[in-house]
This record gives sequence, C-alpha cells and structure tokens, in this order.
Amino acid sequence: MHIREKAIVLPAPTGGGRLIDHIRAGVEFHLKADEIPVRYAVTESNDHQYNCEIGVIMDAPASLQEHTANLFAMRRRTLETTDSFNAVLLIPTGIGAEIGGHAGDATAVARLLSESCDRLVLHPNVVNASDINEMPANALYVEGSIVTRLLMGTVGLQPTRTNRVLVMLDEHPDTHFVDAAINSVSAARATFGLDCPEVVCLQPPLRMVAEYADSGRAIGRVENLEYCLDVLNDTAGTYDAVALSSVIRVPQAYHLDYFRSEGKMVNPWGGVEAMLTHTISSLLDVPTAHSPMFESRKVETLEAGIVEPRMSAEAISLSFLQCILKGLMKSPRIIRDEMLFARPDVFSVEDVSCLVIPDGCFGLPTVAALEQGIPVIAVRENRNLMRNDLSQLPWHRGQYMQVDNYLEAVGVMNALKAGVTLESVRRPIAATKVRKAIEECDQLAAGAE
Repeated sequence: MHIREKAIVLPAPTGGGRLIDHIRAGVEFHLKADEIPVRYAVTESNDHQYNCEIGVIMDAPASLQEHTANLFAMRRRTLETTDSFNAVLLIPTGIGAEIGGHAGDATAVARLLSESCDRLVLHPNVVNASDINEMPANALYVEGSIVTRLLMGTVGLQPTRTNRVLVMLDEHPDTHFVDAAINSVSAARATFGLDCPEVVCLQPPLRMVAEYADSGRAIGRVENLEYCLDVLNDTAGTYDAVALSSVIRVPQAYHLDYFRSEGKMVNPWGGVEAMLTHTISSLLDVPTAHSPMFESRKVETLEAGIVEPRMSAEAISLSFLQCILKGLMKSPRIIRDEMLFARPDVFSVEDVSCLVIPDGCFGLPTVAALEQGIPVIAVRENRNLMRNDLSQLPWHRGQYMQVDNYLEAVGVMNALKAGVTLESVRRPIAATKVRKAIEECDQLAAGAE
C-alpha cells in the first residue's frame, strides 16, 4: 500500500446541479476499486475542463474501502452561528505560494487575521517554521484534510488543554539524526510541558520521495505505509496526536538550489508531507503533522549562506521537529458524532464565518465554502501556481470577494463581522436599484385573462 498522485481531466459542469456532486462523480469514474482519494486540487480550469490532481492511496486493502467516499461526503449547514466571528485561513501546501509557501512565513498573516476574529482555524503549513511556532493563542491548529472535512460539515473540533503526542521517527542509519529528534522531544517535555507517551522508531522506515507534477505542484510518493499504520492501530488509545519525522528523498542538488532560488523554487518537501498527513488523519481521525529528517551529514553541512528570509527558519534547524510538537500539543480533537456538534465546546461548520485563501486556489475547501454559503476572501498578492478564475464559480451574490493583500482581507473580515456591505464603504456608491413590481403584476393579470 502506497500513496501517489494521479492527474485526471474532468469536463467543466454544465447546467444545474451541485458542483461537489459533479466532482465526486468524475473522480470516482477515474479511480480503481482499490484506490482511495485523500487529497484533491484543480490546478487549471476553463469553460471546458478541469485539470485535477488527486492524492490517492493505492493497493488499499478491503478494510479501508469504506473510506473511498469520505473525501467528498458533505453535511450541509442550515444556519450560521452569529454569536462569534471565526475565520479559516488556508494556504495549500506545495503550490509555491508567495506567502506561506516556505517555512512558516505566513505566521505574521495568521497573527494579523487572528486579531479580527474569535477563532482562527489554520493548518500546519501556515505556521510551521522548523524550531519556531508562533501561532496565535486563539488558533485551532488542524491538519489540512481536517480543515476540508470541517468545511464539508462532517467533523467538528473540540479544543483541548493538551494532547498526548506520539512521536514516530525513521530508524535513520546515522543515529546522529535520531538523537537530535529525541533531544527535541525531550526539550519540548522539559520546557513547554509536552506529554509524549513514547518515541517509536520505525524499521522498516517510511519511504518518502518528493516529486513535481506537470503543473509544478510539489507532490511525491509514500511507501511502506502499512507498518506505520499497524503501529498506530496497535497503540490506539495511548495517544491523541501523531508527530512524524522521516527522510524525504530529493536530488541532492535541490537542497542548495532551493535556498539559492530566492523563493522562486517551489518547496519540494511539503507536498509529499501533506499526502502522508492527509492519509493518516483521514484514516485514523487524529491530528497529524510531519517534519523532514536530513538524509545525511553531508546534506546537513551544506553551506547555504545567508538565505532569503522566508526560508531562514529551515536554514537554522537540525531536527525541524519543534514546530509540530508545539502545534500538535494544542491541536483540537476531531469529533465525528453529529449529535455532539451542537455542544458549546465543539466547533463545527456552523461556526465558520469566512474562508481566506490565495487567489486561484480551487480545492475541496473552496467547493465546500461555495456549497455551504460561507463567504470567501481571495488574496491576489499571494501569487501561486494555480490557474483558476474563481469568479466563474456559481457564487451567491456577495459571497466571493477578491482583495489585493491580507491587510485588505482584514478590512473585509471586519465588514463581515459588523454586517456592513463592502459597497457602503467605497466610493462612488451605485444608485439604489428600483424595480416597479406593479407593472409586472398587471402584465401577469392580463395574461391570465
């Protein structure tokens, strides 16, 4: 059993019907019986077709087949909770985002947006910065597939005081890197009070290979997944969240090429990490995050010099593990029982006030927001590889808003929070629309005669 990406082309929808149903039917048509989708993105779209890339568990045993439909399952919300204002901040991994595409370099954005809402739901890619994690105090740190399921309405989130974080490491041939990871765990236990029931060294280790799709997205392959899942199933009940650290194989030249690219090279490691964590969180319903291990001391000692600020957190770390330990320690529990969604301590899709995304990002979170009536704020300045005109989707009036930057996004969030229309604070303001309904009534009456 392994994880890979598949590229497919779907026809653009025509006529009526729900977009999510169109996508679900198209994806299921292209998958084999033993393939389970765990991640979905539209990389380019036009009036005729959607170019899609799907992360897929391949050669899945029959016991996992029931999960096939879960990626597209939706519970439609019938109301929005209005006693608080809560935002979801999404910056997809592996798309070369100008902000948030490197090493936790969207943290300042998260801190900015968090000041305008009661809760800010974010995923590890936004704030993971190797040895640094400065996520806002009101953040809900959840894996990307859980963000999708939250917006689809199929899970809720219960904030927690702390989690028992199981740490799983590659059994690296050089114990220097295993020791560094264990020391990182010990430091977390001794400083910010991490509860780690144990560190498990995997032998055979996970095999993770970073690749690029034709679209330029960072993707990859994950192998030896069965043993990792067996360990997690065998130790179920002893942990609340899972931190993984393993080697991600890339051409050696990538290490210096990445740092010397001045931010122009898409981070090659993040895509395959997301494929792994999406899979584990989807199958086991536990918060999950991954940090890479150095392949060798030769790679560790490569001299990158002074690097572009967005990458600098990666240039100073040995284990890259502290950020995910700090995030997972407070990650909310995943609630699947719909009977519990109404509890005051469970955060559900009814509590989501808006979604903030880089412009052009067309994945299931965007589709879910469209279907759920959630306002979407798309930020143009956060340029990325995705080639989609989101304004062409069938939004309700005023549901989709494009802004130039995250500073402007905060203004839109505050307008939504205050219940103020955007046009009312801009000039010129359009004339009030007037329609003479009486004439239509007369015409209808005349037609009836």
